Amino acid sequence: MTPDAEWTIERHLEGQPEFAVELFDRFIELVSTFGPFTYAVSKSSITLKGSRRGFAGARPVTAGLRGYLDLQRAVSDPRIRSVAPYTQRLFVHHFQVATMSELDDEFVGWLGEAYAVGEGMHLR
Repeated sequence: MTPDAEWTIERHLEGQPEFAVELFDRFIELVSTFGPFTYAVSKSSITLKGSRRGFAGARPVTAGLRGYLDLQRAVSDPRIRSVAPYTQRLFVHHFQVATMSELDDEFVGWLGEAYAVGEGMHLR
């Protein structure tokens, strides 16, 4: 594949460990429970977009699943590698998970909060 070839989800999954691809698939399955979204794929991430804006992104890596969530509050948790203000109302949370058990109910709660951001809830 040429270096300037278009980035696709499949290209991100290519050559990654099976467990990391399974984590990505589960992440997408969990987000899907909140409602519809679209993808915006770039070299650095697979971004998930709601009706108003992007709200999360993820990609499989050798160590598992790496990504981000946009939340209206700062969360402190071992899965969260860094938190930074993104706008006056939003914080970007960079996460990494290595096991299915880390995609637990608490993580699903964060996904729901992020999905609400994608739908514009932070603007109300």
